[in-house]
This record gives sequence, structure tokens and C-alpha cells, in this order.
Amino acid sequence: MERKKASDYPQELLDLFHLYVHGDIDRRGFLEGAGKFAVGGLTATALYETLKPNYAWAQQIPKDDKRIRTEYATVPSPNGNGSIKGYLVRPAAGGKYPSILVVHENRGLNPYIEDVARRLGTANFMAFAPDGLTSVGGSGGDDEKGAALFGKVDRPKMTEDFVAAATWLKSRPDSTGRLGVVGFCFGGGISNTLAVRMPDLAAAVPFYGGAPAAADVPKIKAAVLAHHGELDTRLAEAWPAYDAALKAAGVPHDGYIYPKANHGFHNDTTPRYDEAAAKLAWQRTIDWFNKYVRATS
Repeated sequence: MERKKASDYPQELLDLFHLYVHGDIDRRGFLEGAGKFAVGGLTATALYETLKPNYAWAQQIPKDDKRIRTEYATVPSPNGNGSIKGYLVRPAAGGKYPSILVVHENRGLNPYIEDVARRLGTANFMAFAPDGLTSVGGSGGDDEKGAALFGKVDRPKMTEDFVAAATWLKSRPDSTGRLGVVGFCFGGGISNTLAVRMPDLAAAVPFYGGAPAAADVPKIKAAVLAHHGELDTRLAEAWPAYDAALKAAGVPHDGYIYPKANHGFHNDTTPRYDEAAAKLAWQRTIDWFNKYVRATS
């Protein structure tokens, strides 16, 4: 399938797809709304197919890249309540490395998130990407299945599973004991949650994630770097208040709003991907982790 860009679509259609992705409308609702854009023999279903993720594009770092070692690992859930499956990536050279938890969007662990973990591995971090849908069977990278399972999963349990996964990663013998988190969309919100919950977290990088309650911001000890797309208006417009709360609490932080970028601009499997914004945001992320997670002082 030919890769399309956000500029190939009316913004109204992208906004409609955004509502579908976040569960505000179902697939039928999207198709009905997309009907007005189905012209020139292109059906609403065909539009949907071009907008949904194409995971064949999600490989910037090959699975067999010689710089890294990868495996699937299982982490015990709190209180003996099952387990969490995840994708573990380590630099091939061995030794101890600073660790980064990678938190997926609201579809579960998929090839895009696994590639993000590999990107961190090639930057000399150890990365673990847990599947928050493990308790309901996992999506296996099936986007529609992941959406359905996300509506069924026990959300408080899933949050505790992410905390447990972060603690497990930080405590591994091949970890330096310093931990960061990066998350996308739902995972961006979880990144902020972990910043509140874990006083030993060194850095949090939420990509287009919901901010924590203002009353919780003073609990944050991690250095926070936030990324938002300008066209993702609800979250972009909420950033100044979070920025002010972080400043008032004395939390080291920074944030960027990327011009003309949509929600999900870092995800290179959909037309919402903005290559320039994604590359700049990722370089800033690696620089942030090098400064606050790799540092030993």
C-alpha cells in the first residue's frame, strides 16, 4: 500500500479518525461520517483502510540488528494477580545500562512500539515494552482486536502492571538502577501517571499524553519532557496549564508543540505521521534520557 501523508486528507477526516481511535465513535460511526469524503470511486471503507496502521512500515531497526539482543519476557503482576508479557531489548555488548519503559497507545503492544524499543536499544539503553492487554489475552498486533480488548481490560490493574513492569526493569542486574519512561497517547498519560507514582523515576517523556491532576504535580520528581501536535488541539491547549504547574512545583521540564502536526505524529504506521516532527521529537527524547537517565550524579 502506498504511504500517504496527513496532507493527503481533509483535516476534518483526520479528526473523525481521531475520534474513532479514541473510542468516541465506533467503526460504523466513522464510516458514516467518512461517507462525505468518499468521492471518485473511493469508498468510506477504502478510506478507513488507508488511515489505519500499516505495521509493515514499522521497522526502522530490523529485528535481527546486530547491535541489540531482543526477547519476550514475563513479569509477575502485583499480588500474584497474573503476569505481564513484554518485549525486552538490550545492547548486544552486555554490561549495565540505564533503562527505559516504553508504553503503548490504546491498542496494546504492536510492531511500532517494539521498534521504538529497538531504537532505544541502539541508543545504548535497555528498553522494556510491556503489553497492558496481557491480562485479556493480548492483541497480537491486531489493531481492531486491541481496541476491543482495551474496552474490557481492568484499567486499575493495567496501571499497576505498568508500575510493576517499571520496578522490575529498574531492579534487573543489568540495569544501572536509573529509569525513564516514554509513552504515546494512552501511554503518554501513563508516563505522567508513573511520574506521579514513582519518586525514583529519573525522567518521563509523554508524547501527546493527558496531564495528571494539578494537585498531583508536586509529587513528581522526574524530569518531564512533553511533546504535542499543534492540530491535536485539546491536548496542545492543555499544555500551558501543565507547564505552569510543573514550574510552580520546581520540576525540571520542557515541552514542545509541533506546528501542523496531528495527534499520533510519531507513529510511522499511519498517515498522521509527520516525519520532520517525529525525528526532531525523538532526538530531543534521546537527548533528555541521556541527560537525566544516563547521568550518574
